[in-house]
Amino acid sequence: MNIINKVLVPTIQVLPKGVVKIFANKYIAGDKLSDAVSTVKNLNDKKLMATMDVLGESISDKDEAVKSKDENIAVLEAIHKNNLDCNLSIKLTMLGLQIDYDFCLSLVSEILNKAKNVNRFVRIDMEDSTVTDLTIKIFEESRKKFDNVGIVIQAYLRRSEKDILRLTEIGANFRICKGIYVEREEVAFKNGDEIRQNFLKILRLALEKKSYVGIATHDEYLLKESVKIVKEMKLSKDEYEFQMLLGVQEKLREDAVAKGHRMRIYVPFGQRWYEYSIRRFKENPNIAGQVLKSIFTGN
Repeated sequence: MNIINKVLVPTIQVLPKGVVKIFANKYIAGDKLSDAVSTVKNLNDKKLMATMDVLGESISDKDEAVKSKDENIAVLEAIHKNNLDCNLSIKLTMLGLQIDYDFCLSLVSEILNKAKNVNRFVRIDMEDSTVTDLTIKIFEESRKKFDNVGIVIQAYLRRSEKDILRLTEIGANFRICKGIYVEREEVAFKNGDEIRQNFLKILRLALEKKSYVGIATHDEYLLKESVKIVKEMKLSKDEYEFQMLLGVQEKLREDAVAKGHRMRIYVPFGQRWYEYSIRRFKENPNIAGQVLKSIFTGN
């Protein structure tokens, strides 16, 4: 990690919100659902799949959680209406997970039922380790009724291998990523090489267990090694996919698509764009460096 980029994060936080938005727009689709629809249409035209995400998390009010549920159902309706090659991603703390488990499960069930009716897939995102057990529990309960739901496993968590083994027993569909939240050392690997090796270890394990995996990485090394695993296992193109964030490593994603791999782009949007942008900058200071360079050079 470039130490200069890390130092730049506080600088971005004191810039006017309007200035941050101009350059953060590379990484978010916009404020409104229509912005996200336009972004996904553009991605689909480039032979890229997508998953939409309504920005928000850690909601502590039931009415707000219900509103978030309604927003996600509206996304599914827009995806269906516009015939987009697009899934939906949801965060459970946005749907009341920290308020009441049964309440959250009921909202998730409404979303999944709507998704089933319009033949769409929903990915349950993983958040920090304080809600990992509950997130997996919601997924397992949902999986009993719905087959159009998947979950995210974070490679930097020490528990992830056991979670993969457990969830392959119910035919889980995974998105495997490194992980972005700040965690204690007893919970998560801290060394970059350890995280990479665990990523590849649990990826191989999931694929050996015949699970479908969204291989989510912007790490060129992990991308190359994942391709080696896919080739070694002689997987067809419909048995896996690669995934990246909107606006990140676009050259790398284009190369992957040119080589025949399927690629899905994570498309966040919504009124909470500022909180999301600042968190992304904190989690990945290299992005902060790119934004500051754009601000001062216009490139």
